[in-house]
Amino acid sequence: MRNTKYDRIADNHKAEEDRVGNAVVAFLCGGFIGLLGEGIIEVFCTYYHMSRNEASTFMIVIFIFIASLCTSLGFFDKLVTKFKCGLLIPITGFAHSMTSSSLDYKREGPIYGIGSNMFKLAGSVILYGVVSAWFFGMIRYVIGGLG
Repeated sequence: MRNTKYDRIADNHKAEEDRVGNAVVAFLCGGFIGLLGEGIIEVFCTYYHMSRNEASTFMIVIFIFIASLCTSLGFFDKLVTKFKCGLLIPITGFAHSMTSSSLDYKREGPIYGIGSNMFKLAGSVILYGVVSAWFFGMIRYVIGGLG
């Protein structure tokens, strides 16, 4: 079978994608997560008399716990198919990638399974996050100095 014929057959069977609809759903979901995070911060600040920095830390821990719990119970992927990238972009996506990698290799043991495979997906995010933070820190230093 020639490549052009194969491409034509593949195009006929390709699922249609509503990019605008997906973008709207992701935007609304991400906005709702941001709103929920701000609500959690306000609850901690108001009722527990925490500083905003401490409350932000607790909010992040809560989101990481919920995302990891949903991943381990097996329905985070179903939520992602419904709410798209709005659920993956925040810290919940990072927690999901680490938890799912850990669960996939848990049978191989704590060192060769979980420990060596936990950062398969998250490792590149950490690496490029650190490199880009250094790069933009250098730009800021050169442009504005330390003060």
